[in-house]
Amino acid sequence: MTMTIKRVGASGQISLGKEFAGRTVLIDTSEPGVWVIKTASTIADSELWLHQPEASARLDRALACIDQPAVAADLEALERHLSTTA
Repeated sequence: MTMTIKRVGASGQISLGKEFAGRTVLIDTSEPGVWVIKTASTIADSELWLHQPEASARLDRALACIDQPAVAADLEALERHLSTTA
């Protein structure tokens, strides 16, 4: 673990260094004066559903089908099935 001393500027800002420029960070304040800063990635709200277990499992099954060889469809069987379920 490396310890670095930084000074908070008059505007309340602190520089973490150029290697963190543009990154998103989480700042955990466990008690006054104690900060734990971690780099983080964010997920757009519109894509959050992709990370739910059920959706993730369905996507995994769909992606597994990509490697399967194509099979000719039996359209007559499909028509019979559709006519009995309609």
